[in-house]
Parts: sequence; C-alpha cells; structure tokens
Amino acid sequence: MTNSNLNRAAVAALVDHTLLKPEATRADAEAAVAEAVDLGVHAVCLSPSMLPIDTGAVRSCVVAGFPSGKHHSLVKAAEARFAVESGAREIDMVIDVGAAVGGHYDEVFADVMTVRQGIGSDVLLKVIVESAVLLGTIGEDGLTQVCQKAVQAGADFVKTSTGFHPAGGASVRAVEVMRAAVGPHVGVKASGGIRTAEFAAELIAAGASRLGLSGSRAVLEGFPL
Repeated sequence: MTNSNLNRAAVAALVDHTLLKPEATRADAEAAVAEAVDLGVHAVCLSPSMLPIDTGAVRSCVVAGFPSGKHHSLVKAAEARFAVESGAREIDMVIDVGAAVGGHYDEVFADVMTVRQGIGSDVLLKVIVESAVLLGTIGEDGLTQVCQKAVQAGADFVKTSTGFHPAGGASVRAVEVMRAAVGPHVGVKASGGIRTAEFAAELIAAGASRLGLSGSRAVLEGFPL
C-alpha cells in the first residue's frame, strides 16, 4: 500500500481495535466491539475472559499467554483452543521472550508450533515477539531468527509488541527488520504506542500489514476520507 492509498477506509481495514486493559469490564468490551463496527476495522482484539461475545461484522481476535509469554506452551495452546471454541477467529500469542533472548530459538519454534497444533490450520495465528526487547538485547539478527522460527512453526503473522513491556512498542526499524525476515507473503503486525496517523503511515510504509490500536478513532481521523 502506497502513501497515496492511505485513506481512512483503507487503513481501517488493517486495524485490530484493541482492548486489553486488566481493569476492562464486559461493558467496556461491548463498547469496543461497537466502536470497531462503527469504524469499519478488520478485527477487535480482546482478552480471552471476554468470550463469548458477538463481534458483529468484525472478526474476533483473542490473546494467549498475554502479556508475559511465560505460560507453559500447553497452557497457551489450551487457552487459544478454548478461545477458538468460544468464537475467536484470530489468536495473538506471546512467545517466551526470555527463551529468545537466551538464543534458544528452537524453544520459540516449539512454543509457536504447540499453539498452532492446538488451534488447527484454519485460525489466523499472530506471534508477538516483543521486538523492542529483542532489538535491545540480541539485535537485528536475533529478531530476524525469532521471526523466521515463528513462521516455520506456523505463524501467519509476526507482531512487534504487547504494548505492556517497559522496553517499548512498535518502531519503524523493527517493522523493517521483521518484514525483511519473513518476506512478502507473511503478515507483520505493528502494535504498541501507535497514537498518530503519521506514525501509523510510517509503519505501513516500513512493511506493516496490520496495526494494533487502542485509540483507533483518533488515529483513523488523521487520514483523509
């Protein structure tokens, strides 16, 4: 997508409207769904405890192993499978970031594969790698290897961040590295700290094919109709 194509509807089609605050209530989730439908976004991303919920015309996206990634792989897989059985069409799982930092890339592979096996092949799987942490510890080569292992294990997307880690969220450089790592046919989701249309446009130009936004309306209103 070129900058000339970045109108509001086109960008909305890339957005996962996100509500993952620990204090969020079911009423908050229902309001998030209503806003997602109103904005015409791709999906609404919620915590698994909010299911089942009718998301109407938008897809249901649910997190697993969130936000630390320190759950056992079988627990992540069970959580993801239960979410799918309760209506989720997309799963955003968090890897064990410590395994990646320690260079144990085969553990990352096994973690992702376990979740993929748990949800089957028809559900979209996005893998959150906490790119700010990886860039700051194991560098671009490490981030590249983690993304490639995730794809080899069955990921449909690699995703920058939970938005909860103090190291930070999405960055243009992280998206560039991740896009180069996975090639043109795997998704790259930028998430965490995206609050302006300008930053969203930069991330899309860098290779992001999905955006995770909690303030979706404010960002989308920065794009022309």
